[in-house]
Amino acid sequence: MSEQPQQQPQQAQFGIQKIYLKDLSLEIPNAPQIFLQPDAPDIDIQVHNSAAELDAANGLYEAVLTVTVTAKVKDKTAFLVEAAHAGIFQILNLPPQELDAVLGILCPNTLLPYARETVSSVLIRAGFPPVVLQHMSFDAAYQERLRQMQEAQQGQPAPAGAAG
Repeated sequence: MSEQPQQQPQQAQFGIQKIYLKDLSLEIPNAPQIFLQPDAPDIDIQVHNSAAELDAANGLYEAVLTVTVTAKVKDKTAFLVEAAHAGIFQILNLPPQELDAVLGILCPNTLLPYARETVSSVLIRAGFPPVVLQHMSFDAAYQERLRQMQEAQQGQPAPAGAAG
């Protein structure tokens, strides 16, 4: 009896090829006077992540996590630091929806500790107390992005003259 070998689905693979600091910027526009200010600064933290395909045949993707921290004392900027940490990840045998989730959740979660250390270290070297980035839920941000995309898609095919 001749049996055809069944094709086994290939197992999903995730690997870190390289993690690196892609871009770093520090501005202290009001130095040295800002160091004489007794008031504590107001801190604003913005986080953005993106991903791009590098080599489809080999499943290589670059993910970038950009963190921007701005501190202001009254109306003067104490400092602005922006760090973009990136990684080259090999991701194989995933359907598109799962691949998008890995790029939007797992990759930035992997990069966050590196960005946290860079921001803290740069601020200490600049003469400021460190700003320690708290843990972030990239899963929640990813789910919110999906929800916004679905709402936008549902709103687009509205007929002309329809009230919205």
